[in-house]
Amino acid sequence: MSKSKITQDVVLAALSKVQEPELHKDLVTLKMIRDVQIDGSKVHFTVVLTTPACPLRSQIQAEARAAVAAIPGVEEVEVKFDANVPNDGRPRGLLNLPIRNAIAIASGKGGVGKSTVAVNVAVTLAQSGARVGLLDADIYGPNIPTMMGIESLPPMQGEKLTPALAYGVKVMSIGFLVKPGQPLIWRGPMLHSAIRQFLSDVEWGELDYLVIDLPPGTGDASLSLAQSLPLSGGVIVTLPQLVSREDAVRSLEMFRQLEVPILGIVENMSYLELPDGTRMDVFGAGGGKQMAAEMNTPFLGAIPMNPAVRIGGDTGKPITISEPDAPSAKALRSVAESVAARLSVAAMAQDSFIPINLIG
Repeated sequence: MSKSKITQDVVLAALSKVQEPELHKDLVTLKMIRDVQIDGSKVHFTVVLTTPACPLRSQIQAEARAAVAAIPGVEEVEVKFDANVPNDGRPRGLLNLPIRNAIAIASGKGGVGKSTVAVNVAVTLAQSGARVGLLDADIYGPNIPTMMGIESLPPMQGEKLTPALAYGVKVMSIGFLVKPGQPLIWRGPMLHSAIRQFLSDVEWGELDYLVIDLPPGTGDASLSLAQSLPLSGGVIVTLPQLVSREDAVRSLEMFRQLEVPILGIVENMSYLELPDGTRMDVFGAGGGKQMAAEMNTPFLGAIPMNPAVRIGGDTGKPITISEPDAPSAKALRSVAESVAARLSVAAMAQDSFIPINLIG
C-alpha cells in the first residue's frame, strides 16, 4: 500500500481491532476515536476516555499506536487523549443537579480513615482533569474542611452558597456553618432538611463526580442522603481487624437494602512498613480482602499506614498532593482509578447511555 492510500477509513479499520480493556468492545464501536488527521506518513487521532482517571490509559495508548503503526506507509503516530465521563443514568431532576456520578464513602465505625479515603479519591479525580465535588455529610464530625485546608466559604453569589475550592475540588461541609467545637444534635426531619440543602442550595455546577463522605454507621444521615440523591455507588472502608469488618458488613448491607450498587471495599491501615523493610500487621492482615470475597464484592485495594497521611490530614495537604510517590498515595490513587473505571463500566452498560455523545 502506498502512502497516498492512508485514509481515515483505513485508520479506523486498524483501530477497530483495539479493545477497550474494561468495556470489552473495540474503540471504534464505542465511538472513542475522533479527530483523525493524516499528514503524509503521519497519523494523529484522539482517544476519548470514559474517565480522565482511566487506570489503563497507557495500555490503550500502546495498543492503539501499534495498530496504526502497522498500516503500510505510516511512519509516525500521535495519540492524544480526551475524556467525557458518562452519566450514570439515574434521574436527579427533583434537585435539578447536573451531577453525572455520585459516590458515597461509608464505614461501619469511626476512626477507620473514611474521610481520608474520600478526600484523596476526590483530589485524585480532580487531578486527572475531572470536575469533582466533595460533600462532607458527616454532620457529627465534619473534618473535611481541616483535611482540605479550608477555613471558610467564599461569598454567596445569588441565592445559593458557593462551595469552597481546594486542589481543584469543590467542597461543602456543615463545618463551614457552625462554630468550631459546636455540637450538632440533629436527627430525623432536621437532619434530612440539612442534607437536602447541602445538595440543592449549593452552586455545585456541572460535576463528573460528587464524592460524599458519610458519617460512620447506618443512621439517619445515610438514609436521608440515599432518599435525596440517587447514588451511583458506595465504597466501604474498613480496617483488617474483625470488629471493624463486622461493622463494615452492616454498612454494606445498608447500601444493598437501599439498592445502592457496591463499588467495592477498601482496607485502610493495612500494614506498617518498618525501616528494615518488614511489615507489621498492626490491625491484623487481609481482613478487607477476605470480607470482599465473602460478600461477593470487589476489593479495591489495601492502603498501608504512613504517618504522612495523618500529617497531611492535620495540615490540609492530602498525601496524594504532599507525597505523591509514597506507597499510601499510590494505593489511594489506585482506589480512585478503580472507582472511576467501575462507574464507567456501569454507565456504559445502561441502555440509556448513547456512545455518540463522546464524539462531540
